[in-house]
Amino acid sequence: MIVVIAGGHGQIAQHLERLLSEAGHEPVGLVRNPDHLADLAKLGARGEVVDLEKATVDQLAAAVAGADAVVFAAGAGPGSGAERKESVDRAAAALLADAAEQAGVTRYVMVSAMGTEGADPDSDDVFQVYLRAKGAADDDLRARQGLEWTVVRPGRLTDDEPSGRVKLGEQLDPGSVTRRDVAAVLAELLVTGHGRGRTVDLVDGKVPVAEAVAALGS
Repeated sequence: MIVVIAGGHGQIAQHLERLLSEAGHEPVGLVRNPDHLADLAKLGARGEVVDLEKATVDQLAAAVAGADAVVFAAGAGPGSGAERKESVDRAAAALLADAAEQAGVTRYVMVSAMGTEGADPDSDDVFQVYLRAKGAADDDLRARQGLEWTVVRPGRLTDDEPSGRVKLGEQLDPGSVTRRDVAAVLAELLVTGHGRGRTVDLVDGKVPVAEAVAALGS
């Protein structure tokens, strides 16, 4: 399968690209910086230069055309201000959904964050703006009738060694999860097609990734 990943040079995205490539699939990473194309090639991924903050829906639709699925793994990143939380974490996610619909790509997996429902609606704190932006992007995706979406909300991300065991479910208690285990869950969702129409939190747990994803159903 061909999977287009927005934010293709991000840490989770790179783990996902490697997993998909090793399994015989074709990952395509969308990156803003052309210098990152070589890094993706080393992972077995094809890179395309697309600036999600500047691209039109037609340009992005052309980039995702022919794909079996898209993944939104982009983010403004630490140190960015409130304006970029809106332009990347919210607006770019919606733009990818528009492009997927235009290109006829129905499968969309969103990498979101736990705790969006608790965001302070009045705070100017950048983290609160981030949570509101992620929550708005999730709401936008869930409202689209033409997409087979899954929203994955990881807990606090770590670079620890992956355990291959997780907990997936709605409204879980706060926790942490390794980036590589997040990537493994994403890959399993994409390959199996499980989790359509579900919003799930993701933290470290005791259930093997394949079993936890299978429990979500198709």
